[in-house]
Amino acid sequence: MAQIKKVLIANRGEIAVRIIRTLKEMNIPSVLIYHAEDSFSQGAREADESIEIFGETPVAAYIDPQNIINACHKSGANAVHPGYGFLSENSAFVSQLEEEEIIFIGPTAKIIKLMGDKISARSFMIKHQFPIVPSVVEEDDPASFAERARKIGVPLLIKAAAGGGGKGMRIVRDPAELDSQIEQARSEGQRYFGDGRLFCERYIERPRHIEVQILADQQGNCLHLWERECSIQRRFQKVIEEAPSPTLSDTQRSEICQTAVQMAQKAGYSNAGTVEFILAQDGSFYFLEMNTRLQVEHPVTEFITGIDLVAEQIRVANGEALAKTQAEIQINGHAIECRINAEDPDQNFMPSLGPILKLRAAQGAGIRFDTGLREGQKVGSAFDPMLGKLITHGSNRDQARRRALRALRETVLMGLTTNINFLQRILELDAFIEGDLHTHFLEEFSAQLEPNEIDEETLKLLLAAAASMDPQQQSGGAEIPEPYASIGSWRN
Repeated sequence: MAQIKKVLIANRGEIAVRIIRTLKEMNIPSVLIYHAEDSFSQGAREADESIEIFGETPVAAYIDPQNIINACHKSGANAVHPGYGFLSENSAFVSQLEEEEIIFIGPTAKIIKLMGDKISARSFMIKHQFPIVPSVVEEDDPASFAERARKIGVPLLIKAAAGGGGKGMRIVRDPAELDSQIEQARSEGQRYFGDGRLFCERYIERPRHIEVQILADQQGNCLHLWERECSIQRRFQKVIEEAPSPTLSDTQRSEICQTAVQMAQKAGYSNAGTVEFILAQDGSFYFLEMNTRLQVEHPVTEFITGIDLVAEQIRVANGEALAKTQAEIQINGHAIECRINAEDPDQNFMPSLGPILKLRAAQGAGIRFDTGLREGQKVGSAFDPMLGKLITHGSNRDQARRRALRALRETVLMGLTTNINFLQRILELDAFIEGDLHTHFLEEFSAQLEPNEIDEETLKLLLAAAASMDPQQQSGGAEIPEPYASIGSWRN
């Protein structure tokens, strides 16, 4: 098998920087593709080589497979790391790389096609008798789809087969609205993914979102790296994630993690992946989907296991066997990740645009800040609003939570509005402290998450801090192109 000699990173933002740093530690040269709007990014600065790509829009440049293949040929890179989003779960792209004899750092095209499509993955799990929420698939009989869905009973969840990040998803509580919601979901699926196929399943009330990180090699070995709790969401987009889940019993944890491993083994999976589950209030759990890539929230798993997931992905793609056994992977403490976005939670999460005038990450033990930002860059509307991820680790959940609160307060990100204060308010809620979580948590506690009035003394301090900014930095920032805000429209 060919050995990885140079890796091209087909992504941008914080994940590009994160992959580059692991490659440096492994002494593997890195190549980063970039659109002109990202030419002053942190990733472009840190990569060993950078190659400009072109497209009708910035996103179009990153999702053009030929751009990536051409960059591999130009640079001599013989492997591609896709990060997440963009082409990371595109089986046709992976097939093209396989034809070009370029190593894809991820599962095979065959596995991505099977598990990346929600309908085929669901059918596979039913065939092998894994737990699935009662559901119906439109393409089984399009004419009777709505009627078959009604027989399941409300509430219902309509999903786009190729969806992700909440796109093409609709909750239906009134049967009279089913037809219109089906059309809206189909329209979104077609618009965002070029695929209008749908399926519909029973919606579990007050569900928890639990996902299991798995790792498998090409020799047939597969193990789990425990679970993550991802129930704090807004419109199906994760906001705060943690590992391990704060409320699973040892029995539940063992059962759900072993089920994830069994699913991956049945599929013949290799490389890193995530099996996602819905956990009902009665403790039963159901397969939701499998993400055949690295997850945005992977750092919390790295903190509690001490395992570099990107390094493991590269080793597996290189044909190496897993170095650890399941018994060797123990949970060490607790980790929490907060996604910092360029948005105003106090104005219905309106996107915030503008230059990064000042950026200073919090410091200290158990604190990690993943970002692709640099001071002076400007946040535009071309990409997803995520600016970075603040991850904290502690010996227990409360220490990790308190550390996250301190780190959020000490993080300086001036020049545009962010959700940093909103994240602090979530972490301070009694229900969050008690671990009473579910996917509609933010809606349930929306009143308690309203901002407090800023007192006069605090306002004076904020104004003084703003006035102390370097005028030259303020005037020059707007001339620098857009930064890495995140990954595009496919975040999950």
